[in-house]
Amino acid sequence: MIELDIKIGAKELYDYMLMHTYNSSAGILGSGFGALLVVVGVLKGQILYVIFGLVLLCYLPWTLFLKSRQQAASNPAFAQPLHYVLDDNGLTISQGEETATQAWEDMVKAVSTGKSIIIYTSKVNATIIPKEQTGDLYGAVVEMISTHMPPRKVKIRA
Repeated sequence: MIELDIKIGAKELYDYMLMHTYNSSAGILGSGFGALLVVVGVLKGQILYVIFGLVLLCYLPWTLFLKSRQQAASNPAFAQPLHYVLDDNGLTISQGEETATQAWEDMVKAVSTGKSIIIYTSKVNATIIPKEQTGDLYGAVVEMISTHMPPRKVKIRA
């Protein structure tokens, strides 16, 4: 059993939102189209293409940044630390009187970014475990996830 107290703030939410968005088809398509506009604009000497491409490339990260700050400030669930318990049964998250448990077999996937481990509990909902808040337990957390979820669902890099 592994117990962690995790404080989710704007930077943790932004990291999750970036990863989630840029790994979706809309995020990949938007970035590709923006980059294509910049390249075509430079090659053809069309400054308007370059400007539109840069707007496309910068719009999504900027709006996600603003959304993460707004969500962290307005959602009462992020005001206090969350208590995570990872054990053989699954992941239990508690805060105050509220407790929720998700069984390992019900988890959709587990991925990592440079800053977090993200365990998807559905296609759009996830539990964020910031690496810097795991301390010495990071290896144990990865091992717990890897042991209890099928390898095809785990994409965590060290």
